[in-house]
Formats: sequence, C-alpha cells, structure tokens
Amino acid sequence: MKQPTVLVIDAQGGGLGRQLIAEIKKNIEGAEVLAVGTNATATAAMLKAGADAAATGENAVTVACRRADYIIGPVGIVIADAMLGEITPTMARAVAQADARRILIPFSNCFNYIAGVSDFSTGRLVDDALKELKKQVTERGDL
Repeated sequence: MKQPTVLVIDAQGGGLGRQLIAEIKKNIEGAEVLAVGTNATATAAMLKAGADAAATGENAVTVACRRADYIIGPVGIVIADAMLGEITPTMARAVAQADARRILIPFSNCFNYIAGVSDFSTGRLVDDALKELKKQVTERGDL
C-alpha cells in the first residue's frame, strides 16, 4: 500500500499546523507529513511538532501541492491575501488547483467570516479534520 503524503500549510505563528501535525503523527501511522509555513515562525513550529520535512514560502507551497495526496490547513489557504496578506494569489491557486484532497479548517478571521462555525474551539476543529483525514485515507486504501 502507498503511504499517504499529507501537506499541512499554516501561517502566522503556526499553532494550528503544530496541532495538526502532532495529531496526524499520533494517529495515522506511516503518513509522510510535509509542512509549509508562509513564514519561518510557522515552519519552525510545525517542524518541532514532528513534520518529516518542512519549507517556507510561496514556491514551497506550489511545489509541495504537486506532491501531496492530502492538503490540510485553515480555509484561508485558498483565499488570496488571507491571513493578513501571508497567502499570496499564487499560493491560493496552487492549493485550489492541486490534485490532492483538501481538508480546510473553517476559521473566521482576517476579514473572512465563515457562517455557522463561530462556536467551535480549535481543538474541536482539529479533531474533526483528523477524523475526516483518517476516513479519506481509509477509503482510498492509502494505509
């Protein structure tokens, strides 16, 4: 069986990416976890959480999106200029056009409001994203 490649993309401080990577490494044995931060702080946080490889910036997002089976991150990764401008149009396009399956975590911030999710904690959203990733990996037979 093919080992799935999971790309986690995060910005700002990388806190969400750090949580996601820690949970993926704990719960999806054999997955290759790539981390791409829009800045060095986000990348460092995800690398500390156990990512197998990490890089920073626009080109890293573009290249990693071509390798990934799954892409996970905040919904802002598909919105140009989101996350206080850290998501460039090129990054958003690379994520949106990737052949990978995307699991987007709905955060209402940076002038984007996602209706219906304002009551959810980050922990609950991470748990739900991990549950969906496990379901999709199992359905595709990646593990």
